[in-house]
Amino acid sequence: MNPPALDLQHLSKRFGATLAVEDVSLSVGVNETVALLGPSGCGKSTVLRCVAGLERPDAGRVFVGGRDVTALPPEARHVGLVFQDYALFPHLNVLGNVAYGPRIRGASRAEAEKRAREALALVGLEGLAGRRTTELSGGQAQRVALARAVATGSPLLLLDEPLSNLDEQLRARLRSDLRALFARVGAGVLLVTHDQREALAVASRVAVMRAGRIVQVGGAAAVFARPATAWVASFLGHTNVLPGLNGCAHLVPEDAVRLGEGDSLPVTARRTTDTGAEVTAQHPLGPLTLHLSAREAAGIQGDTLRLTLDLARILTLPDDRERA
Repeated sequence: MNPPALDLQHLSKRFGATLAVEDVSLSVGVNETVALLGPSGCGKSTVLRCVAGLERPDAGRVFVGGRDVTALPPEARHVGLVFQDYALFPHLNVLGNVAYGPRIRGASRAEAEKRAREALALVGLEGLAGRRTTELSGGQAQRVALARAVATGSPLLLLDEPLSNLDEQLRARLRSDLRALFARVGAGVLLVTHDQREALAVASRVAVMRAGRIVQVGGAAAVFARPATAWVASFLGHTNVLPGLNGCAHLVPEDAVRLGEGDSLPVTARRTTDTGAEVTAQHPLGPLTLHLSAREAAGIQGDTLRLTLDLARILTLPDDRERA
């Protein structure tokens, strides 16, 4: 059996009095994309920098393709890195940027340019090889940065918030492109992001990080459907995470709500949206925020809404939202 593209074992990193990363263990398989997902400041970029060799961990080991690279400099780790700002070289054209990685790893000029053209074709930019990087759009620059990482032939690609500098419309279009690209490349991919939609669209597995620790790992769809705690549920965008008893919370997914039957509940807030309305109804469990279609919104009688909950679909979770 081949070793994983990345194996992190009990990684910790401190900056002065701040423990940025605490006992993080995570693996990324060959040809697998894992999203390290968490809010700003949780330590996810520090994990990536430790993998890349840009930071030295205080404890733990980093294995890339089965090779212990913990003490090696960045250039000896054989990883491809895409920075948040892409870090393209303005004095080189697109082809020169993409060929740079293979060149510094010992490839001849002809071999480096061959790999660069193959990588540009993979991201759909083979026609821009001679263009200056200052003439690229945001989406094109992002693809050039990806091609530069791919051209190295590295078994592991590291991406730090790769879509964060793009507008939402372009980000939405590139999410599906990234998943298709990673499937063709055949490398392991560690994607650092704070964007839940990006993680769900691109990654096969998700590791949710909070305050320096990984708090849940699993298949992307499974983590979103069954968060482990109330904090994870809230961070992943679940609207109705209601306080319960004995340190628990109740997660009410929208498919647990049946409209037009059951009790009439007072509607305390209502906002028109592009697709209908967002309303808040006062339920005995707590205030429920619901996204209604135009047809459903038209069914609201005055200031009340009839609904019932499918109790079997409600999740009871540890309520850890107050923990620092």
